[in-house]
Amino acid sequence: MGPGRLQALIDGVFAIALTLLVLDLPRPEGSTHLGHDLLHQWPAYLAYLVSFVTIGIIWIEHHGMMSAVRSINRRFLERTLVFLLLVSVIPWPTAIAADYADRGFSQARVAAILYAATMLLMGLSFAWGWRYLTTHPELVAEPARVAFPAGTRRAVVGGLVYLAAIAVAAVSPAASFSIDALVAGYFALSRSEVPGLIYQSAQSGDADGDGS
Repeated sequence: MGPGRLQALIDGVFAIALTLLVLDLPRPEGSTHLGHDLLHQWPAYLAYLVSFVTIGIIWIEHHGMMSAVRSINRRFLERTLVFLLLVSVIPWPTAIAADYADRGFSQARVAAILYAATMLLMGLSFAWGWRYLTTHPELVAEPARVAFPAGTRRAVVGGLVYLAAIAVAAVSPAASFSIDALVAGYFALSRSEVPGLIYQSAQSGDADGDGS
């Protein structure tokens, strides 16, 4: 089975998750001090920004991984569905974080733990897909196979950072949310080698074709 239909499903789920995030942005009703009321909702804007950037970066990373996939099987489909399940859930803890981040320490702590725990599960499910492709190289384009072990380690590290966010939430919910934001930065700054290897292979193939 080719990866085309799976990629379409993945893109659709990510698009819906990103769209759902914006639906929870504040819309003060009957406000007599709209500017003040909008500014008072700053946790909602921050939660939206962190989740949007995280989902966007993870989509880029997953797209890069999928660029090397040449065939799929049922086991990989199952792992991808688990990953998509957790991506689609992200708007829920985002909305809770936006609502409760400034409602006292105990409420913010629960919101921070829920958010980081959701992201932890999403990150580990992402690493699960990388790991499966690493151990089943027949599903991956040959030029990119060498980069998959490093890609797996990178995904695991990114996911496990959320454990620190969960632990820190017991002391400082704000610091926990900051750690959540740093994960997106980690993935943005430490790019996967897979897309580059696929591109180089395609360029080499074009050059060989022109020279023949």
